[in-house]
Amino acid sequence: MSFMPPTDSMFLLAESREHPMHVGGLQLFELPEGAGPDFVSELIETFRGTDNISATFRKRPAEPVSSLGNTWWTVDDTIDHDHHIRHSAVPQPGRIRELLQLTSRWHGSLLDRHRPLWEAHVVEGLADGRIAIYSKIHHSLVDGVAALRLMQRSLTEDPDGRDCVPPWALPPRKSSSTGVGGFDPMGMLRGMSGAAGEIAGLLPASAKIVSQIVRDGDITLPSAPKTILNGRVGGARRFAAQSWEIERIKRVAKSSATTLNDVVLAMVSGALREYLLEQHALPDEPMSAMVPVSLALRAESAGKEAGDSNSVGAIVVNLATDRENGATRLEEIAYSSRTTKKLLGELTSNQILAFSAMQMLPLAMTSLPGFIKYSRPPFNVIVSNVPGPKNQMYFNGARLDGMYPVSIVLDGQAINITLCSRDNYLDFGIIGCRKSVPHLQRLLTHLETALAELETAWG
Repeated sequence: MSFMPPTDSMFLLAESREHPMHVGGLQLFELPEGAGPDFVSELIETFRGTDNISATFRKRPAEPVSSLGNTWWTVDDTIDHDHHIRHSAVPQPGRIRELLQLTSRWHGSLLDRHRPLWEAHVVEGLADGRIAIYSKIHHSLVDGVAALRLMQRSLTEDPDGRDCVPPWALPPRKSSSTGVGGFDPMGMLRGMSGAAGEIAGLLPASAKIVSQIVRDGDITLPSAPKTILNGRVGGARRFAAQSWEIERIKRVAKSSATTLNDVVLAMVSGALREYLLEQHALPDEPMSAMVPVSLALRAESAGKEAGDSNSVGAIVVNLATDRENGATRLEEIAYSSRTTKKLLGELTSNQILAFSAMQMLPLAMTSLPGFIKYSRPPFNVIVSNVPGPKNQMYFNGARLDGMYPVSIVLDGQAINITLCSRDNYLDFGIIGCRKSVPHLQRLLTHLETALAELETAWG
């Protein structure tokens, strides 16, 4: 057995039936030309025949799992491949809708702590002939960004390559300096340990931020209006996913002199506004989002070289959901984001990490009796953009046709929107509490409507 770091243990301690603490991903593949009817069964046999399972995918909590297992890891020498690698099929008529329903069900169920904490489902039966792979792994083993990186490492740009191995069989990287390249809200506390040496510097930094707020009044604080998205969550989940062409979003960003991330937030803002109007639940105050910010921007804003830093902090951005006009919402979102980034540009990287983690701190207090009922949420939604492969990718000849992140929802944050760039697309994955967020899939329609409105305004 090996000691479990507290940053890993806390995800096991926080888990309950209502709060599964695993992250996942849904990948869609188009079969290679000439693939026979046995392609999927042969793929599964290859997966189950893999003996060189990496150490991460052999770890499980020590027994008894309800006590000692929260502090110590044990490693299984043998893996029950039939348990971890499952062959599934979507019911008729085999639409993406049925696939997303299965994904919702799988993501809402807890992993078995008596076994290594991961599963993979190879899915066939889609009417269009594509196959899907849904996988999930506990956050105590890897964070969401690392899980997406593992998926990407299992792919190749070579359409004729046949030597790809699944994520659980990948060898460890030779170097650990690979960078994060994305934002994992639940993993933010991991970064606090590295920032501990400069937390004392937060006092003058906080004074500077307060001074800026008093002087200009244009910094969005971690205090948002209550909505139906910010109550307690149940254990059942609903998942929705869709892809958008990156070029459409880039054209709006260029025409409006904003950034791609600003346009994405404007899409989210418009979608949430329309969704909550349908539910007769739109607050009068503007909603806000917790979003990532690259610390390279800190160096750029100071006129310095970005260097090799791949660290990511987080800011709170005004979504301007009180504005009816999409173009106006985009302008306010861009201003809010730009203003906060400029202020953070005068802090050190570790101070930004620590400040970001402190903005997330209210999420750790949601289990306290009455906290959610009597306090305002720090923000209404988490929106995270993880850079993915820039070119077309393949897995043993099968063409990657979708890469949708499936994240975690918490008390006080009933939906999570994570997107991943892929070749010429942005793949959105929206996970939500099935009980408190009804008809979540309608957000996909509203995202398209919001983008179309922006295209009309800035076309």
